[in-house]
Amino acid sequence: MSELRILHVDLDAFFASVEQRDRPELRGRPVVVGGDLTSRRGVVAAASYEARRHGIHSAMPLTRARRLCPAAVFLPVDFPRYREASRRFLEILRRETQVVETVSLDEAFLDLGAQVADPPAVARRIKRSIAQELSLTASVGVAANKLLAKLASEHDKPDGLTIVPSEQARDFLDPQPIRHLPGIGPAAEAYLKDRGIFRIGDLARIDPSVLRPGLGSRAEELVRLARGIDGRRVIPFQPARSLSEETTFAADLHDRGRMVECVQAFAAQLEQRLVAAGLKARTVTVKVRFADFRTVTRSFTRDPAIAFARQLAVRGEQLLLAAVSADGRPVRLIGLGVSGLVSRDHPEQLVFPFEVGAGGDPFGPRSIRR
Repeated sequence: MSELRILHVDLDAFFASVEQRDRPELRGRPVVVGGDLTSRRGVVAAASYEARRHGIHSAMPLTRARRLCPAAVFLPVDFPRYREASRRFLEILRRETQVVETVSLDEAFLDLGAQVADPPAVARRIKRSIAQELSLTASVGVAANKLLAKLASEHDKPDGLTIVPSEQARDFLDPQPIRHLPGIGPAAEAYLKDRGIFRIGDLARIDPSVLRPGLGSRAEELVRLARGIDGRRVIPFQPARSLSEETTFAADLHDRGRMVECVQAFAAQLEQRLVAAGLKARTVTVKVRFADFRTVTRSFTRDPAIAFARQLAVRGEQLLLAAVSADGRPVRLIGLGVSGLVSRDHPEQLVFPFEVGAGGDPFGPRSIRR
């Protein structure tokens, strides 16, 4: 039996790698996948490793990416091809175990169980199958829990395999920057650094009560993670609870009427998706990003749940106007999302459509990352 039962498998630079695989002339060249560059809007969805060497990374505005590397090849997102590659990727993983938790199109956790004698051999077999069947590379971490496996897969990219036995967990974790821990964003990182906590090992040695004034209830969890303790299970079927539509405008928008029209169009699109999936939604959320990149969201929850465009549009318009009323600044992006999804036939039963984001935030984890 092995304690190293958890694997984290991450396809390297997924969107960009699919493009380079399917277009051999792009191999070895910097490739950036994102929106329409000619519109001067949109962000980087994925950058090949050649592009990353120029400082380009996910979520960077495309205009900045072009300034950093004018010679890069800029391509639009092609979700149908990426979804097909993801489907085949998951098939490979499920040949090893059915306990697979998908995190995104290109990333998943596996729990091999306690009876597998040689988890690293399974990891090597997965990498070999991905290379042979998909012509892609993957980085894999093997460890005793999800935190260690995730950080291990990120340790040696691309095409890496990193194994972290429990007795080496602290040696592996302690030197890493605190930002590598899940749940530590810029604000938490600044708070910790102000207190002399720069590395995971520094955080592991702290009494969490000292950090509670600034981090609240998260302090205990973050210290536990810093010590390599993570009790989260691999969940084969993660409940998915949101749908959303959003757009970045070709030019910053001042006209409230056009903003309302945008929300109405999104409401119609969401109605089609809800009806097709047999769903209703309890919560409607509007997202607005201004020209200075400040983002605000407004939500409304009601019972009974709703599903029709007219209802969604009315709530969406109210939330939109509440979000922009105090600001005369132009708007760069508008999104409309729904969450708290329930079946039309069984209102209290949560259902799980295959293409919505995990978690309750309709603009949350499903956002493009790679």
